[in-house]
Amino acid sequence: MSASETPVPTDETVAREDAGATPAPRILVTGAAGYLGRLLTSRLVADGVHCLGTDLRVPPDASCDVERFDVRDPDLALLLRHHRITHVVHLAAVLEGGRDRARDFDIDVNGTRNVVVSCLAAGVKHLTVASSGAAYGYLADNPRWIDEDDPLRAGAAFGYAYHKRLVEELLAEFRGAHPELGQLVLRIGTVVGADTDNLITALFRRRWLLAIRGSDSPFVFAWDQDVVGAIVLGVMGSRTGIFNVAGNGRLTIRQIARRLGRPVVPIPAGLLAAGLQLARWLRLGRYGPEQVDFLRYRPVLSNRRLQEELGYRPAKTSAEAFDTWVEGARAREAR
Repeated sequence: MSASETPVPTDETVAREDAGATPAPRILVTGAAGYLGRLLTSRLVADGVHCLGTDLRVPPDASCDVERFDVRDPDLALLLRHHRITHVVHLAAVLEGGRDRARDFDIDVNGTRNVVVSCLAAGVKHLTVASSGAAYGYLADNPRWIDEDDPLRAGAAFGYAYHKRLVEELLAEFRGAHPELGQLVLRIGTVVGADTDNLITALFRRRWLLAIRGSDSPFVFAWDQDVVGAIVLGVMGSRTGIFNVAGNGRLTIRQIARRLGRPVVPIPAGLLAAGLQLARWLRLGRYGPEQVDFLRYRPVLSNRRLQEELGYRPAKTSAEAFDTWVEGARAREAR
């Protein structure tokens, strides 16, 4: 469905807004066909909120109208203006980057730039961006619990994490130059739910779990419905700020293994790095030695501000969120 074919606000709605009544939010979600996008649009529609989605593909069972649209398309401003969008939730991103780093950068960073510029051109009042705890980086001196005031230090070796850092630096520049566009930035932990299936959960489906000798390899998990809940709370209240999103607590790789009933195989960091480098040279795998730091120095997100300042209290802890995924995975395997 094109922009010209999609229903626009009625004369009665426009008249009421022009008369000074507070307009109901009209929300556009980028990446609406993705995992979180589908959950979010379903929640918004169920709550009676007007929403429109954009994505490179249009799912046949979408909860709301979804326009086939690239976030890099400068005509995004026209779409926003046509639908009188007041709030944008930017979820579109490259989650599983490939060998074409230039393309991934273009989508993640330049795409976000285009979203912000389009919002400003169309008079959008509020922008929510799904960032990631990965932007803090995988570093040996990460604090035990990372707070939103801790610096973003993701290096170029990890494309996804580095792009999230660059996106946040871009957003900070726009906040300073254009305070009229309210920004809510959510640094999300590892998202899991009953139906999650991604590169991270693939690690937990193996017959044994890999551990770096001498490291707890901690994980913080965010239940997918808690992520959606935090977004909805922030959007409907036009809240601004930067918040980590994760359940309470964390799980070490050995605690995860016990929940799965699987063994842990500890490997020295140097040996694993050498093996990954050899596999890369032989083109036997997509990962390189940098993945060692990904496994042993994962950022552990504090959610204190999420609860105390944004006012969202996660319904599930990290452990409960992970257990929800385990139950869902076992149910799928039993079918």
